[in-house]
Amino acid sequence: MTNDISILDKAIRRVPDFPKPGILFYDITSIFTNPESFKFVIDKAYEIYKPKVASGEINAIAGVESRGFLFAAPLAQMLSVPLVLVRKKGKLPGDVYRVGYALEYGTAEIEVHKADIKAGQKFLVIDDLIATGGTLDASKKLISLGGAEVSEIFGVIGLPALNYKKILAPTNVTTLIDYDGE
Repeated sequence: MTNDISILDKAIRRVPDFPKPGILFYDITSIFTNPESFKFVIDKAYEIYKPKVASGEINAIAGVESRGFLFAAPLAQMLSVPLVLVRKKGKLPGDVYRVGYALEYGTAEIEVHKADIKAGQKFLVIDDLIATGGTLDASKKLISLGGAEVSEIFGVIGLPALNYKKILAPTNVTTLIDYDGE
């Protein structure tokens, strides 16, 4: 495996003025059309988290809808740990834990199946891009409702200028590539 982060940087599409003027959107969907960059992400995450699974620091993964699923699923399989899906409100049947959180313009809610969270589990939560940290903070609260905890957070892209580490503290946050004010 190569450690050259430029593989990832070159694969990430920049879309100016999306979803509104003045925003530079980092589109990770292009990672999936480039097998080398997708493999790079999964291999790097495996390298980072295999020792933490072996030591018992992590024993489950939660993927955040929807692009977080695409990174979380192969990693959970490679690490032989359960995968829990963090979904938008109304997407899961049966008994769920639900947490609301603030968005830039409004609110949202996320859910997990109650049966999928086991007391004492130690989760790695995965999303594609970490901006303000609001969705991941809500994910931490959601997982704690089942008596589990979030030990680590992983994102492919981080936007540290938006201070997500402050919101997510004291949980350790790892990103593969950070962008600030391009």
